[in-house]
Amino acid sequence: MGARLQQIPDQQRVISCRAASGMTQGEDMKKLNIPAAFDRIPEPWSPHIAARVNNQEVRLAKIHGSFDWHHHDGVDELFFVVKGRYVMRFRAKDEQWDVAMEEGDMIVVPANVEHMPVAEDECWILMVEDAGTLNTGDKVTDKTKTELPVL
Repeated sequence: MGARLQQIPDQQRVISCRAASGMTQGEDMKKLNIPAAFDRIPEPWSPHIAARVNNQEVRLAKIHGSFDWHHHDGVDELFFVVKGRYVMRFRAKDEQWDVAMEEGDMIVVPANVEHMPVAEDECWILMVEDAGTLNTGDKVTDKTKTELPVL
């Protein structure tokens, strides 16, 4: 018969992880229900930090309408569609092309690639990028958020 997983109560598991990693009481691990977290995001184009992983941030945002053309110097950006759909527009030199993004789709925008998300209806996205990355990349616009709320 195969090995069985030992069932450990959640509180004991947190205490064991804290002891093993040197965490303090104030640094408890937390879980976050992603769909429910979107209820706490009041407006489009206002990313919120859902988690920090090493030097990365997992961000949630509602998008609706057009964002600004921008790129991120030296930083890749991952986009995952939680709910809805949008178009990711790209341009380079004299070319422009679109990638249709549907619920469940993921795309990585490489560093330095100019892009602009456009959503006809409200869409919920999850993004992963380097901590501290400015949401408008190389530009400061009316959509720039210098401080992101933490969920």
